[in-house]
Amino acid sequence: MTTRRLFLKAGACGALALAAGGALYRGLQARSPQRFNLDSAGRELLTALVPAIVGPALPTATAQRRTAIDGTVERVRGAIAGLPLATQAELRDLFGLLGLAPSRRLLAGLPAWRDATPAQLQAFLQDWRLHRFAQLRAGYQALHDLVLGSWYADPASWAAIGYPGPMKELA
Repeated sequence: MTTRRLFLKAGACGALALAAGGALYRGLQARSPQRFNLDSAGRELLTALVPAIVGPALPTATAQRRTAIDGTVERVRGAIAGLPLATQAELRDLFGLLGLAPSRRLLAGLPAWRDATPAQLQAFLQDWRLHRFAQLRAGYQALHDLVLGSWYADPASWAAIGYPGPMKELA
């Protein structure tokens, strides 16, 4: 039988464990800002989120869909590489948090990105978009803007919104 005292102790221990894990993660990172390289966990996160964010604009054919998602993930990597080092460090922290199973479970409610259903991903994004904590809303904005900006950076995606491209005189 779970008592209130046991529940509070377990919650306090969990908070301490997360704080210790975060401190350890920060301690292992180099002190000088370094470029953020998108690792396999980050790619897995983005591969799951691209369909949830882009939605019906993605091609329906499997091969084309896979190519579009992979291209968007690669463009996100390129976009992150062009950001200031301080911003890259913040994104490294965000991707690191969402890549660790305990923090992903706590913050997103998902066991693994690759196993999440579209409905679960939509619920996660909507929860962060409207969350009372500004940090989670900022995390949503970062993921949303990176994915959509990278999606529409590809001229192949312009037709879905009726954008003909830049004027020939300006190109």
